[in-house]
Amino acid sequence: MKTSRRDFIKTSAVIGGSLTVSESLFARVAGGVKPTPEIGICTGVDNYALAQKAGYAFLEEGVRGFLVPSEPESVFFPILEKAKRSPLPVTACNSFLPGNMKSVGPDQANEEILRFAEVAFKRAKSSGVKIIVFGSGGSRSIPEGFSKDEATRQFVELCKQLAPLAAKQDVIVVVEPLNTKECNFINSVAEGGEIVMEVNHPNIRLLADLYHMKMDDEGPENILGYGKLLSHVHIAEKEGRSAPGTHGEDFTAYFDALKKVNYKGAISVECKWQDMETQAPVAFRTITEQWIKSSLL
Repeated sequence: MKTSRRDFIKTSAVIGGSLTVSESLFARVAGGVKPTPEIGICTGVDNYALAQKAGYAFLEEGVRGFLVPSEPESVFFPILEKAKRSPLPVTACNSFLPGNMKSVGPDQANEEILRFAEVAFKRAKSSGVKIIVFGSGGSRSIPEGFSKDEATRQFVELCKQLAPLAAKQDVIVVVEPLNTKECNFINSVAEGGEIVMEVNHPNIRLLADLYHMKMDDEGPENILGYGKLLSHVHIAEKEGRSAPGTHGEDFTAYFDALKKVNYKGAISVECKWQDMETQAPVAFRTITEQWIKSSLL
């Protein structure tokens, strides 16, 4: 029986559909539509029921709030126990380094960062976290008057030191390019990709944040150029960093680029919620439908 585009979109949407989350995410049409990546949501474990009901496959927490590397095991243990009771796994963590822990500049704190990271990565493994997002704009911003070339050298060297610690705990650190209003260093997928290639380690990879890309008018062509390095994607609308579906923004060109590079990772919604209970299912449905739409262009 031939499947129409309308029928496929209808059956692929979790909200109002009869398929399970797993079945709907990986459904295909006869023409070979590539499966939708797992879609997660950046929120705390306490919101697992809301996220699960909306169709999300995983949670993305914060390193400092969830793995609490600066705190003793006695603080982390109850957080871990709560996470283990959640039917949705926490598979990624963002907000890696605090702003006062400088990764570049004259006050670079490599030894402190490595101690912090070693604890974070160990706790990531024990809690099932596979992805650590290295955005940390406050940590990696280049101080005024400091050489960008020297900052790049420092950052590459730091990542080379982080890599074996991450590998030991089966964790992947993804470098997240941030828009120029938030940070003055690593502002495009291309810039991040060049750094990741220089580090040249399988546990240091690249993230594409579609919100940051849109903020700096970075088109999907850089995904095509550096897609082989991608291990994670963040998404939010440009206007107000809103949840997908709020203002009707179109991500299909970016999704098409991800498909062309055979992206195998997940997509996390990282946005500013106005009403998560209402917006979360809309965001999930919007991403799913636009992914399918990009397949059928």
